[in-house]
Amino acid sequence: MGAEKSDKKAYPLRINAAVLGAMQRWSNDELRSLNAQIEYVLRDALRKAGRLTNGARHDPPSRS
Repeated sequence: MGAEKSDKKAYPLRINAAVLGAMQRWSNDELRSLNAQIEYVLRDALRKAGRLTNGARHDPPSRS
């Protein structure tokens, strides 16, 4: 089995401690990693704003 090439890019994020704590609790509730939860929230906001391209990968349905 060969390694699959990831389309993900690393990006350092500066974030308010209270916001980070809330995101961590939310990700725990959804059984996602913090990184996956942040990406899910960003992708949902982009989709709702009509700014997500059609070629973008879709997330699995929410676990809530």
